[in-house]
Amino acid sequence: MTRLSDATLSALPAGVAQPQYDRSAVKPGVVHFGPGAFHRAHQAAAFDTLLAQDSRWGLTGVSLNSRGVADALNPQGGLYTLALLDAEIDYRVIGAIGRVLTRDDPAAILGALVHADTRIVSSTVTEKGYCLGADGTLDFANPAIAADLEAARSADWTPGSFTGWLVRGLQARRLAGLPGVTVLCCDNLTDNGRKLGAATLALAEAIDPDTARWIADNVAFPNAMVDSITPATDDALRARIAAATGLEDAWPIQRERFTQWVIEDRFAGERPALDLAGVTFASEVRPFEKAKLRLLNGAHSSLAYIGLGRGLETVADAMADGELARFAERLMREDIAPSITPPPGLDLDRYISDVLARFRNPAIRHLLAQIAWDGSQKLPYRLLDTVREALAAGRSVERLALPIAAWLRFLAGAANEGRTITDPLAAPLLARAGDWRHVLTMREVFGELGSDARFTSAVEAGLAALEAGRLKGVAA
Repeated sequence: MTRLSDATLSALPAGVAQPQYDRSAVKPGVVHFGPGAFHRAHQAAAFDTLLAQDSRWGLTGVSLNSRGVADALNPQGGLYTLALLDAEIDYRVIGAIGRVLTRDDPAAILGALVHADTRIVSSTVTEKGYCLGADGTLDFANPAIAADLEAARSADWTPGSFTGWLVRGLQARRLAGLPGVTVLCCDNLTDNGRKLGAATLALAEAIDPDTARWIADNVAFPNAMVDSITPATDDALRARIAAATGLEDAWPIQRERFTQWVIEDRFAGERPALDLAGVTFASEVRPFEKAKLRLLNGAHSSLAYIGLGRGLETVADAMADGELARFAERLMREDIAPSITPPPGLDLDRYISDVLARFRNPAIRHLLAQIAWDGSQKLPYRLLDTVREALAAGRSVERLALPIAAWLRFLAGAANEGRTITDPLAAPLLARAGDWRHVLTMREVFGELGSDARFTSAVEAGLAALEAGRLKGVAA
């Protein structure tokens, strides 16, 4: 089958949308680290819409940990197909990415960062990619950060971490007399821009204090949040794309039709007109971020760990389990919602109903096993912060502790069966998994909660309920 490329766009069927601009005229205004499915389904699609009106906001992708995306997209000129999953499935070819660079070509990465057209450096490198400690600050003991500090002893140094690349690129821009940029984190971290900004300044201060001062004066780190369910690409999607487009696409992407991107209106220079693509610019992102992280992501993780323990495979399967669906709804409405002060215009009851409807979308095959990745990095933001607030307010944490108990059982099952898990703390987690109390002592995950008797008792009760095949707190 013929491969997707600029030369074959004209062969697309009329029902498949394609870039509405001259790709040869696009300038690379954005360098994006982590051009995986999450980014390509959301942010790249928004910039693709913007490019039809303003050709200065093309994307250069940078993949630090794998050549997979580069090897798939570069032969296609950066093109890929996005499937929008709903009652009816729509297909759209995205052209916003010009090329994808890898760590094998550090000179090209640095060249993109110091390019005169670059005004935004964005990122979706997952929670673990920022090398933060449990307190949300840069972890100088992280091997990648330690290696960057050692490498920076040389004037012409090559970083390994994303934060290291930020410091290296901003240092080079300062020395070249170029203006600062906006650094836009789009990962699911609370207060993500502030945390990334503080981490970047901390590393810069340790490497080059002059650059740290320049960053403080010339670079913006706005908070942002992105929301849209993005199942992993599988062979079924590839076959569906090939049938719909008549072309081979090495790495198509799929997501639900719903998408939300909220960006703090704080830019170092020109702000792209992404509102043309439905992006919301707000003076304060945290209320949107908190609602999404706790309600949607918190419920997602809960469905994942409890659902996997019940032998379920997808989010839709979990929502078809009446007892589990009722548990998730009560968790959201009665335990998580009280911790959220909604921003103007956001009706929490309606938001929860919409999220539950999105979970039930029959066109989305979102694997619980995928959601279960990196639990040690996700749960502190998705559930444990809510636990802390509930305890401080004197509210019950019985239901909130149940998904934590399910995660502990997930770890124990993997350890007993000799399976590995996808988590940066996999080794210590699996080593302790035989004794759940030992896992709770990991302060890098639980902080002070591991020694709070109210929390540990709720977790113990949750483990007993799960062992008995019950979901505590579910109405009959």
